[in-house]
Amino acid sequence: MDISKFFLGLKLDSPSSTPLYLQLAGYLAGKIKEENLLPGAKLPPERELASLTGVSRTTAINAYRHLEQQNLIRTKIGSGTFVAENSSTQPNNQLAVPWSQLFIPFPQSPVSSILRELISASATDDNISFSAGMPDPAFYPLETLKSLINEHSNLLKGINFGHFPTEGYEPLRHTIAAMLASQNIAAQPENIMVLSGSQQGLYLISKAMLEPGDYVVIESPSYIGANQTFQNTGARLLTLPASGSLNLNLLEDFLIRYRPKLIYLIPTFQNPTGRVIPENDRKAMLQLASRHRVVIVEDDPYGQLYYEKEPPLSLKSLDSYGGVIYLSTFSKVLFPGLRTGFIAADPVLINRLAREKQYIDLHSSNLSQLLVHNFLTDGYLPGHLKKVRDEYRKKRDTMARAIRQQCGDEITFTLPGGGFYLWCHLHAPLTSRMLLHETAKTGISFVPGEVFYASTAGEQELRLCFTSQNVALISEGIRRLAKTLAQLSKIKKSGASLSTASIRPII
Repeated sequence: MDISKFFLGLKLDSPSSTPLYLQLAGYLAGKIKEENLLPGAKLPPERELASLTGVSRTTAINAYRHLEQQNLIRTKIGSGTFVAENSSTQPNNQLAVPWSQLFIPFPQSPVSSILRELISASATDDNISFSAGMPDPAFYPLETLKSLINEHSNLLKGINFGHFPTEGYEPLRHTIAAMLASQNIAAQPENIMVLSGSQQGLYLISKAMLEPGDYVVIESPSYIGANQTFQNTGARLLTLPASGSLNLNLLEDFLIRYRPKLIYLIPTFQNPTGRVIPENDRKAMLQLASRHRVVIVEDDPYGQLYYEKEPPLSLKSLDSYGGVIYLSTFSKVLFPGLRTGFIAADPVLINRLAREKQYIDLHSSNLSQLLVHNFLTDGYLPGHLKKVRDEYRKKRDTMARAIRQQCGDEITFTLPGGGFYLWCHLHAPLTSRMLLHETAKTGISFVPGEVFYASTAGEQELRLCFTSQNVALISEGIRRLAKTLAQLSKIKKSGASLSTASIRPII
């Protein structure tokens, strides 16, 4: 068994008051008690353990001694160190399937499970989550969907609950093409594939186009799911700063020196910064991409959620060389449980992506596709968009006003013209992870900025989602956050230290 995989992503905290040997012993004890390390499993020699975990050999020796005292491991002179036979607290452990030993290696990092944790975050009066980027459940068009089912009961027949084409329900593909035409995007049904959420589109593109060692240009910071998807294919990320004007000189340097396979952008109300790339920068970038024949993946989940003026035309609508892959979703404008998104691209790519998709889910949900199709064809989308734009603008303004009034100069942000998020900068003498560690105790959660970067950055940045809570909870949540921030700032200014040993990336 390859023991080294258990130490991927392990980070011991030197400044912590808990000695390193106890941190390491505690980590190994957890693996033993969870039966990731089974009775009789051979552990690395002390020198190898020290190398795997980045500690001294003395620390490794002391960790093993501590585990021996707990009867969790035993040492055989001349043979090595083993998990003790009586270490498991589970009955019939000799019959258990050693699942963890059967898995292939999975890339581990402190944020490797953050998407799963984000969507699991719950919100109550005591627990106010500004973490997950979700619409407000109060505005889900559930009554409209119920009426659609009644009005179109003829659709609820057997033929519509067999298999759909992998590319999607044919009438929905026509409807999406017509919707895109209203946004100045020229597309035919053969350019469209329906997805089980736009995240699936990123996965399919990566599967079809990327190999280990390929380069991908992304903004930094950028969407967590894109960073992780590309990195999990073994791709190497080249980062453009996601602030101010688009750095076209740096982009051209990347294109010449590295010949990347893809450029990934959220040009409109970017996640997490809320930035909108100006139209002149969009056109200049398309000219550059066309000259170097590089593909651009345009992710556009928020383009229709603008709160003042309409954003510039999409990259896809300006695309004259056919190299833009357009991704979007109905999760942000309707509700995420539909799991319905779509991709618009060259039919050659659509055909290849369909071949990849058939091995994942064969095709997306029939019922979701039928509901979205009728929601669009019956003309409900414009009215729904007007309603949520008005409501989300109020929520954005409520959060912005509360931060300015209660946090003073210690948190700053640029008010976004659309989307779901305030991208905030801490000017207090602490990091966003320290702040999260303390606000979690008061029932407030957010996403610390560092998880949006492919490199080490963002320690004093944080993302707050303003769409998923009502205005009263937004106000209360910022009040608690401001109170915690003031307390922490006072502690830091006094010279006292704050421990971050137990901070998780997200609550």
